[in-house]
Amino acid sequence: MPLLKVNFYASLRKISGTKTVEFSSPDGWTIQQLLDAVIIRYPAMHVKLYEQDGELSRRAHIVINGRFSHLLEKGMDTEISPSDTVDIFPIGHF
Repeated sequence: MPLLKVNFYASLRKISGTKTVEFSSPDGWTIQQLLDAVIIRYPAMHVKLYEQDGELSRRAHIVINGRFSHLLEKGMDTEISPSDTVDIFPIGHF
């Protein structure tokens, strides 16, 4: 299975212990499924990426190929592939 590289920044990098992490990327994988895999691997990121109601935090930014996920037509349901550049970072001091 191809590997998707994900870059973490700021406090997320402290949690992962590294800048870039690879995830197995099945065909048709979505941004939401990637975030689910991130939380499984790094449970401490949940409070950095999600609000208490389970919605993606406005202070968490997922960027795919230079475009913010919330601006993509399908948002978190956008399919991603190993050739995509994925950056995940928090905004502000949290």
